[in-house]
Amino acid sequence: MANDLQGRVALVTGGSRGIGAAVCRALAASGAAVAINCREQIGQADKLADEIARQGRHTIVAAADVSQRDAVADMVARVTAGLGPIDILVNNAGIAITRGVDDLTEDDFDRTILVNLKSVFLCTQAVLPSMRARKWGRIVNISSGAARGAGSIGPHYNASKAGMEGLTRGYAARLVKEGITVNAVAPSLIETDMMIGQPQLISRIPLGRFGTADEVAKAVMLLVDNAYMTGQTIALSGGMAFN
Repeated sequence: MANDLQGRVALVTGGSRGIGAAVCRALAASGAAVAINCREQIGQADKLADEIARQGRHTIVAAADVSQRDAVADMVARVTAGLGPIDILVNNAGIAITRGVDDLTEDDFDRTILVNLKSVFLCTQAVLPSMRARKWGRIVNISSGAARGAGSIGPHYNASKAGMEGLTRGYAARLVKEGITVNAVAPSLIETDMMIGQPQLISRIPLGRFGTADEVAKAVMLLVDNAYMTGQTIALSGGMAFN
């Protein structure tokens, strides 16, 4: 896809590290200008932006709490002013608060839904007007195998990711005639900061290793490149589960 996205503008939430950073690199390598969103990891986001800029791509850091409506509106305005209207949105921001049934609190539940699910709604609503005006858009939501399986983080996390896939299908059905596709990628056990110190989990994976952030990014790029696929979820589980 080298230079296939020349002239396109992408926004990646939670883009400073892990899967988000890999997606930012892949989009930039394909020619897109990239806005890297983060909430707290400003230093990491700046470092990634410098890396992308050295490759001759336009990029900015767009710090914002994407679970807050006003912050999202301000972020989208800043990205549009700095790079242009947003063509590609990757909703990757999220939190994983590990809780069992007995220690899961209302605050844990509310915070997880706010960050993992409401942020997808807020960011999608904010970028849709410009996408609809140009009759072109790609929205990719980073879900999880926990949307369909038990997972190890907790039922609040399961609910947030299952809700994300519901939003994916709902938006896809309503935007399909407007040149906008909406899909999801659902990784399981990817080698990110979350997996540090948990090598025992590899025994659950038939392929015998964790997935990589770059492999998730390749799935995102497949969806960005495909105008005929919408409302779908691509699972990456190393053979742990099948759709």
